[in-house]
Amino acid sequence: MPFEIVDIEVGRADPLAAEMELLSLAAAGRCVAHLWQAPLSLVVPRSYRRFGEFERARAEFAARGCPVYLRMSGGGLVPQGPGILNLSLAYPLRGTVGDRSETVYRHLCAIIADALGTLGLRTHWQTVEGSFCDGRFNLAWGPPDDARKIAGTAQYWRRVEGASTSPSAAAVAPLHVVLAHAVLLVSADSQEINRRANEFEDAIGSGRRYLAERVVSVKQALALRGDPSAGRLDERVAAALRACVVAAGPPADGA
Repeated sequence: MPFEIVDIEVGRADPLAAEMELLSLAAAGRCVAHLWQAPLSLVVPRSYRRFGEFERARAEFAARGCPVYLRMSGGGLVPQGPGILNLSLAYPLRGTVGDRSETVYRHLCAIIADALGTLGLRTHWQTVEGSFCDGRFNLAWGPPDDARKIAGTAQYWRRVEGASTSPSAAAVAPLHVVLAHAVLLVSADSQEINRRANEFEDAIGSGRRYLAERVVSVKQALALRGDPSAGRLDERVAAALRACVVAAGPPADGA
């Protein structure tokens, strides 16, 4: 079953509320993809509420025009705003997080890598020390020993209640809906997004600090390889992602 591209309104009150609608569509058996941009903001996992200064800093940043939203998936702080494109995939999948999470990450990274490949950028997944929300399945550009993060990925799983509960289905892997999400830096200013991220980490006293030179946007990468053409870049990247999402389809249950 191919992915269906859906258009869900991203509200300013909480742009992440659309994730719940995507999960509902997946629970109904649909495979859906959503491409979207959030307003200037920061997104953190719920675990950030453990910092004693979190709510005070959150209110301060909201007053400055940079709200801080809480997401369902784990990881770390992620900047959002102009020049940053989000891809959310939601689909039903049999298996467990332990067995299938790498499949979900590899599938998502492959879609983004294929899309960027149509623009002439070769990418791969790896950790990028010093980048925001660093993880094993960052999508990175450049040689492995000097790679920069161009996209971050995350996933969230929810059990489909009532699925495979009959005795005859005892041997069948549990059914979940998966939300796989990527944040792609298209034309965002790496200095600005890292400054904003670092200011918030300082405000809550987390001790974390990010380096602008450890991330790169699609625009920067194209310029560094001698292709300064950035006309309608956000549209070109979005079109490439849509095409690659539809061509890929969701991962198979047995993959």
